[in-house]
Amino acid sequence: MSQLLILPVILPAILAGAIILIARNTLNAQRAISILGTIALLALAITLIQAPTQSYFLGNWPAPFGIALVLDRLSALMLLLTATLALIVLIHTIRTGWDTKGRHFHALYLFQLMGLNGAFLTGDAFNLFVFFEVLLIASYGLMVHGGGEARIRAGVQYVAFNLLGSTLFLFALATIYSTTGTLNMADLAQKLPQIPANDTALIRVAAVLLMLVFAVKAALVPLQFWLPGTYANAPGPIAALFAVMTKVGAYALIRFGTLVFPTDLPATNTLLASLLYPAALATIAVGALGTFGTRSLPRQIAFAAIGSMGTLLLAVSAFTPQATAAALYYTLHSTLATAALFLIADLTRCRRDGMTAALYMAAAIAMAGMPPLSGFVGKLLILDALRGDAIAWAAILIASLLTMIGLARTGSDLFWKSPSTEAPAESKTAILLCLAALATLTIAAGPITSWLTLTAEALHVPTAYIAANHLGGTK
Repeated sequence: MSQLLILPVILPAILAGAIILIARNTLNAQRAISILGTIALLALAITLIQAPTQSYFLGNWPAPFGIALVLDRLSALMLLLTATLALIVLIHTIRTGWDTKGRHFHALYLFQLMGLNGAFLTGDAFNLFVFFEVLLIASYGLMVHGGGEARIRAGVQYVAFNLLGSTLFLFALATIYSTTGTLNMADLAQKLPQIPANDTALIRVAAVLLMLVFAVKAALVPLQFWLPGTYANAPGPIAALFAVMTKVGAYALIRFGTLVFPTDLPATNTLLASLLYPAALATIAVGALGTFGTRSLPRQIAFAAIGSMGTLLLAVSAFTPQATAAALYYTLHSTLATAALFLIADLTRCRRDGMTAALYMAAAIAMAGMPPLSGFVGKLLILDALRGDAIAWAAILIASLLTMIGLARTGSDLFWKSPSTEAPAESKTAILLCLAALATLTIAAGPITSWLTLTAEALHVPTAYIAANHLGGTK
């Protein structure tokens, strides 16, 4: 079973290379390769989510010297989310013809999946940096797909911010390696509690630098400036795929906050939590005010995405199993809800009809966290995990109200005050799939949250992950 861990990384890379070498001039062949490859990734993710914690060492080099891929419940969950979203976005892209606006869409799309899957599977901090760079290169190509001055300008801003994050990442990794002599995450989890007292200041600096890096990826205030312009100017399907990009930052914060820098580590104690909490509150405020005050739908969705990341990371900042489980549920919800809204925004560029209006209303309700869809369940779980924290409750509830008002006002302008134009039914397939996934999250909230609770408990007691990463095999 452990040999399967390499497939989510090498399969999209091989298929992307095949497109460039043998199918670059045949769109139908590119589409077939992308569809079949994404379905294979989804089937693989469904298989892996049932697997125990295990590792795969490239070249059979042992930890901490070799390149380790580690599968646990969290990484398997993120693989499944990525594959599900990728298939939905690909269906919309092909149905609406977005992939005809540039020659290399499908190759870049597959390289993007390679970077995402690699980031979720790697058990080594340096290779997390490598996969971040793969993501950056592929996402910039997708961002400017179709051209246009505004899109290229937003793409340059996006790259500049992320290159800054990459530089900080290298500084952090160099600091950690100079102190511990390793970048393997399991090895770090074992060595950091034993570092001399005179080296704790360096570790604290490294922890803060890493948080800044992951805050850039997660669009956490005050490092969120790249997101509104990037998401609002990206092609609709690409913005929908980018809904999972910010979750890479959230994933890294959860992984490092529970494994490498847990709250009981003497060198850092509650450092990450104390920094993350106020930043998450500020992110909720910026997202809600931006959603309320913006009239352009793509930009409004971008601000709503920022607000949802604030809500997610507010739960993460508690660093308790219950709050982490709630954050994971909200991760699934917010990714799919954001994607659904961006796909609807793409559809409303030139077509507005009653069916599209109904889809928009459902997606807006989900995004704002109103009943009966999964956003309400997710926020209820977070509020329950943070009970006793009046500031967090007020921030989440007020933000939900402002988000709902802003999206309702925009929906009124789009569908009541603008001429109606019938949209082809096939262009709505992907949106319906997104909403069906959100409905499934709602209906199956009980068993899903039970599974996520076990996942969160394993994250906060990472003995199986450490054993699998450090020693290899299945645990």
